[in-house]
Amino acid sequence: MEEIADFQAYCGKEPPRFANEAERECAKVLDFYGIPWDYEPRTFILEQEADGRVTQAFTPDFYLPEQNLFLEITVMKQRLVTRKNRKLRKLRERYPEVQAKLFYKRDIERLAQRYRLDLAS
Repeated sequence: MEEIADFQAYCGKEPPRFANEAERECAKVLDFYGIPWDYEPRTFILEQEADGRVTQAFTPDFYLPEQNLFLEITVMKQRLVTRKNRKLRKLRERYPEVQAKLFYKRDIERLAQRYRLDLAS
């Protein structure tokens, strides 16, 4: 796991625990450009039962406080992204004030080519 000290623009309290290498590399790009970021700082409730039990939630990967923007990174095959798109749509319906952007596998691949990133994992 990377230490917070390795990330100069990281503004979270706990060390980030990335789910995959694409998230780590995106964090490195944000950090390289000095864009303040936090990793998974908030979970949004999307659906819940009448008794209050949460049945669906969404935790975007990154938050960029200067842009007030949440980013979700997915390297899933395009045909498997439907579920994430559905969650993002529900997020926008339930929290219209929240700005969120989904980066798809093709976006990450372009980023990797442009910045010569290692996305082997």
